[in-house]
Amino acid sequence: MKKRILIIAFSDLKHDARVSRQISFLQDDFELTVSAYQAPSNQAYQFVPLPRLNLNLLRKVKIAFFQLTRQFEKAVELLYGSKTLTETITKPYDLIIANDIETLPFAFRNKKAKIFFDAHEYAPRHFEDKLLWRIFFQPQNKYLCRQYLKQIACMTTVGSGLAHEYAKHYQVQPSVITNAPAFATLAPTLVDPKQIKLVHHGGANPSRQLERLILMMDFVDERFTLDLILITPTNANQATKGYLHTLQELAAKNQRIRILPPVANEKVVESINTYDIGVYLIPPINFNYENALPNKLFDFIQARLAIATGPIQEIAGITNTYNLGIVSKDFEPQSLAEQLNALSSEQIQLFKNNSNKAAQLLNANSNRETMNKLVDQILSA
Repeated sequence: MKKRILIIAFSDLKHDARVSRQISFLQDDFELTVSAYQAPSNQAYQFVPLPRLNLNLLRKVKIAFFQLTRQFEKAVELLYGSKTLTETITKPYDLIIANDIETLPFAFRNKKAKIFFDAHEYAPRHFEDKLLWRIFFQPQNKYLCRQYLKQIACMTTVGSGLAHEYAKHYQVQPSVITNAPAFATLAPTLVDPKQIKLVHHGGANPSRQLERLILMMDFVDERFTLDLILITPTNANQATKGYLHTLQELAAKNQRIRILPPVANEKVVESINTYDIGVYLIPPINFNYENALPNKLFDFIQARLAIATGPIQEIAGITNTYNLGIVSKDFEPQSLAEQLNALSSEQIQLFKNNSNKAAQLLNANSNRETMNKLVDQILSA
């Protein structure tokens, strides 16, 4: 009889590649239930949709009161709790995989299941660049780490920088499961010397300062074009929703820039294969950005693109180790533009060919082995 596993995530699976990979790793070998806000229509597992809570003004005031008075469990309940979630969590499972720190208070309501925690970010410093977040959410996340990390059976995170920080402060030893997608049977496209196509895909969040990429296009040669494939989360606040409009207004001033709608997770790699260079210029304004090792880096590699990035340590390390592209000296748009201008089409083609080699190694296969081994160890203990 197959063991029963529940995966919980406060996200839309259509745009949560990491949780979608967890599902793909486990669905063949276990009786799998997934609970999240939204799932693709063709799922081959039991899916329990979570309701989106109405965070009206009164509810927000109550949440803030509980946060300021250090009643964090009540705050989390108001933020994410629902009858559906409670009923799902308390059913009989052998293992619960809890994604991100906010799911842990709910996961531990199940008194029999073992808890596998996957930290997508370093929760205590997630948005430390924002004053209001530091006032209301940082103490809450620190509390959740202190309260629950000592009770988990297993923990993973996305990169070594985050793993070391969790180990340093909370006496846990997370395993690293990167954000690499499945191996894609693609080949590098040929570079057109007269039109070198740059691409960046991901969330349109103001803290990512994507206007730097738009500004960069004022300094690059006429041969370069830039497409931004952007998504705004459905539960985003008004400032975040307005940010996409701001970017669209900026991009409209340059005919070589387009902002395109998002594509489904499973279509990203294939859809960007026609580009030449994946660009990443998000400044390290908080700890998680400083230690980023994002989906898009591995998507660029599987799409057989060259890489152009700012000097984020782990991203730069992979770029340099496999000779995939260029790393700018700082995060100024002009700095990255200067290095792009210095590239010949032959060099870009070499980087793309190197991505083709790296794609054989930097894919989800090793992550699948790591996760399945951890799950087997927990369930057999």
